[in-house]
Amino acid sequence: MVRIAAALVLIAACVIPAFAEDKAPATKVEAKAEKKFAVGDQAPEFKIKDASGKVIDLTELTAKGPVLVRLTCGCSGCDKELAYFKEIDAAYKDQGLTSLLIFKEPDTKMAKYAVDKKLGMLYAVDTKGDSWKVFQTTSMPTNFLIAKGGKISSIAAGCDPSGLLANKVSEKAAKVIGAAVVDVKKQVDTKPAEKVEKKEEKK
Repeated sequence: MVRIAAALVLIAACVIPAFAEDKAPATKVEAKAEKKFAVGDQAPEFKIKDASGKVIDLTELTAKGPVLVRLTCGCSGCDKELAYFKEIDAAYKDQGLTSLLIFKEPDTKMAKYAVDKKLGMLYAVDTKGDSWKVFQTTSMPTNFLIAKGGKISSIAAGCDPSGLLANKVSEKAAKVIGAAVVDVKKQVDTKPAEKVEKKEEKK
């Protein structure tokens, strides 16, 4: 019995470290795969050219004030959500917020899109998706609110054509700037109703 017990202890001593060794590399691989920016992190160094070829430097922008970086595209969902982010820009730009939109569309398409949508915001095109790699995300769209000085204040990922997500971003932006919160969902959602009322008045 003593010999059997000793043998079992010896086997256990050999087996347990083997599992520990197998588990360690797996944990490292998982950590590497899941590496993402979090609130409180310093935003990455990021430069991209706009449609005219001018270099947009995120560090320079955040040195002046907060920046809202939106990694997006022109799909139907993002297109509907754009109205709310235009409203965010309109609400806070006079108080120092800079909106930077990165589109994953060709320049030719974006040139027309920007005119049709009366974009009026700083934007650039990244058809290869390198910007998503720099910001460590694969979500479309993803919104990074970066405070003056470069710290990430908020990360909002996913497409929400209803405007609820944009409203949360608006709340975060107001807090970062120190301004009154603007209900961008209400602002956008009431605009069509106003147009209908005006048409009816003309009749």
